[in-house]
Amino acid sequence: MRYMFLIYSRELEMSAASAAEMNAIYEGHVALMAAAKAQGIFHGAEPLQPTRTATTVRIQDGKPMIVDGPFAETKEQLAGYYILDCKDLDEAISWAAQIPTACQGRAGSVEIRPIATPSLR
Repeated sequence: MRYMFLIYSRELEMSAASAAEMNAIYEGHVALMAAAKAQGIFHGAEPLQPTRTATTVRIQDGKPMIVDGPFAETKEQLAGYYILDCKDLDEAISWAAQIPTACQGRAGSVEIRPIATPSLR
């Protein structure tokens, strides 16, 4: 089953990280992607720009209402994602525990969600 790993981190803390810390995080992602590719389960991963670059669109009275930035203030922000094809949730959890931006002692979290398979009716 394909799972999406939504990586949440604290932008303020990440922006205060040293160049060496950011390089270690980057290298951790490179190693994780290489390991997932080697097992044939890697389907994609991308970092996201900071929330200050976001645009939120809602429909109000049939017209788009556009707001700069995220709609809600949160302590953690969506920083990126992975898509991996894991045999089950236990395997997905083991991969999530290796994501360096949000796990391994850094502030943040990883939300794991199965990707819905469209119904073919």
